[in-house]
Amino acid sequence: MLRTQRPASQRQSGGGPVRVVAPVTNRGDAIGMLELFLPDHPDENAMRQIGATAHALAYIVIANRSFTDVYQWARRTRPLNLAAEIQHRLLPASLACEAAQFAVAGALEPATHVGGDTFDYVVNRDTMQLSITDAMGHDVEAALLALAVGALRRARRAGAQLEEQALEANQAVIDNGRQGFVTGQLLRVSLLDGTTQFINAGHPRPLRLRHGTVDEMVPEADLPFGVQPRTAYRVQRLDLQPGDRLVMLTDGMLERRAVHADLPYLIVRTADLHPREASRALVAAVLHAHGGRLQDDATVMCLDWHGTHQATRSADAGADLTEASAPE
Repeated sequence: MLRTQRPASQRQSGGGPVRVVAPVTNRGDAIGMLELFLPDHPDENAMRQIGATAHALAYIVIANRSFTDVYQWARRTRPLNLAAEIQHRLLPASLACEAAQFAVAGALEPATHVGGDTFDYVVNRDTMQLSITDAMGHDVEAALLALAVGALRRARRAGAQLEEQALEANQAVIDNGRQGFVTGQLLRVSLLDGTTQFINAGHPRPLRLRHGTVDEMVPEADLPFGVQPRTAYRVQRLDLQPGDRLVMLTDGMLERRAVHADLPYLIVRTADLHPREASRALVAAVLHAHGGRLQDDATVMCLDWHGTHQATRSADAGADLTEASAPE
């Protein structure tokens, strides 16, 4: 149901009630499932109403989850240590988002000792921006280094360009990182014309799926954040076309045992899945290759670029996109 985004019904065995399950989702963020038991199969109109109710429930959850821990209790299968708690608070409130031009999702599987991975995204009036970072070290120190995300967000929300954001992150890690460093990538895509800006701060290269073939993209790499004061960060272009899937990942996805997961093959095999399911499948494959115990965090961001031809160019449409954008 989460893949199709449509309610489904099934008669229980022995002539029991009809079980109806509807996905509780909003803009690609799969929040949960709504389960109903009815005396008879609902007709088409009733199924539409059930689907609309589940969608409305998603808004209720989103509006209230910042005021309570109830939803966190339901999502967590085990208690988090301090480093993992810090790490999770750095992630975006919703791990997936979609609009006419794109669909994006991320997945993070922490190691036994948290390795300091984070990812982030935001959708504004005419741009979207992604970032993925990986801090040196483990546990609380790595999670604190990952606060470079805070510097990136602060600069972004102040209206800074991509290069300025990288410079602020670099200075923040130098000032507070205890001689550690953070690798990262920043990507900004125009929702008006599809042009891209990209910075690679010593991070593993992204992978691109186009027409059934996976290629490693080879942008120029600058120093990680925190290595050297006054580092210059080059703003580059990425070749991103409608129909492409871009996969940004951390080095935990490329560890020695992870080669058994064959990421290029998995990216092709999961091409028909929503980025939400595809990113989880990639991380799950690496976790399986490590026997269920990672030595480093495994993190993936998956972006499907649909192109700007599907977007309405009017000012009203731009306002609608802004109002529905992912929370910061």
